[in-house]
Amino acid sequence: MDTCSASGSLATMDIHLIPALSDNYVYLFRDPATGKVGVVDPSEAAPVAAELDRRGWSLDVIFNTHHHPDHIGGNDGLVQRYGCRIVGPLAERERIAGLDVLLDDGDTWRFGDQEVRCLAVPGHTRGHVAFWFPESSALFCGDTLFAMGCGRLFEGTPEQMWCSLGTLRALPPDTRVYCGHEYTLSNARFAATVEPDNPAVADRLAEVEAARAAGRPTVPTTIDAERAANPFLRADEPALGAALGMGDAGAVAVFAELRRRKDAFR
Repeated sequence: MDTCSASGSLATMDIHLIPALSDNYVYLFRDPATGKVGVVDPSEAAPVAAELDRRGWSLDVIFNTHHHPDHIGGNDGLVQRYGCRIVGPLAERERIAGLDVLLDDGDTWRFGDQEVRCLAVPGHTRGHVAFWFPESSALFCGDTLFAMGCGRLFEGTPEQMWCSLGTLRALPPDTRVYCGHEYTLSNARFAATVEPDNPAVADRLAEVEAARAAGRPTVPTTIDAERAANPFLRADEPALGAALGMGDAGAVAVFAELRRRKDAFR
């Protein structure tokens, strides 16, 4: 199975990407100091178990960012096999079965020697959270922020999602972004329609097209790269508002128009 590993200092987790379903990504990681193993949003149990077996690892913790079935579908099977705990959003405790640890906005938790910070990022769902591991410069953001895109507003408002994206945009620029789906090619093509004169968008589109043609994943990305080329993080840029013909309508209105256009983009 294709995986990708993040390297760095002794404190940096080993992070591996596991493709699942049609376009989901599940993230398996290990704290090198303690050997603790975690997984984020296991849509299916079988590919996770296969990767654990291949590496000779057990599983200690499941992290769920939100309640959608393609992010929690593997929970039961993994708990039955490994006896692991489930960490998830307090605000979705009625919608995710078996949560052992409930985290709310601003809460911190320890995963081995790693600090985990919970960030409330509603919009895609009402109780969606992201998990930031600052010592490993890693952000697991589910379906809130994508490479060159953002999640659909199934349960939230444009105001909520714009605020949530602002929370993530404010993280350190070298933060690696591990999102829930491989949507980058469509996102990049859309970005090129709304910012045709942005060289960062053109460069990313070429990179993404080459990666997908070669069968390579386009994640992780970084906060820095997203600030430069993700239109959903740039709704407060005057040039983007002007390109949409919205003048000084304001960031929330520009964001809402971007989301409306992306929803209809083919």
